[in-house]
Amino acid sequence: MMQIGIPGLILILVIALVIFGPKKLPELGRATGETLKEFKKSTRELTGDVTDEVKEVKDIVSNDQKNS
Repeated sequence: MMQIGIPGLILILVIALVIFGPKKLPELGRATGETLKEFKKSTRELTGDVTDEVKEVKDIVSNDQKNS
């Protein structure tokens, strides 16, 4: 994967500051943070649902083996 490094990050931040301006940049950062937080929450919920389903299947299989 491509390595950006510190100079690359500084260059990206300077370009973003020039393009969006100092007033808009904090708003963009806040929106990005909220988006990432919502994505993380959705991912947790999805993995939780899958984990619950796997647990239910294991319980069913376990009960079937006990009854046999």
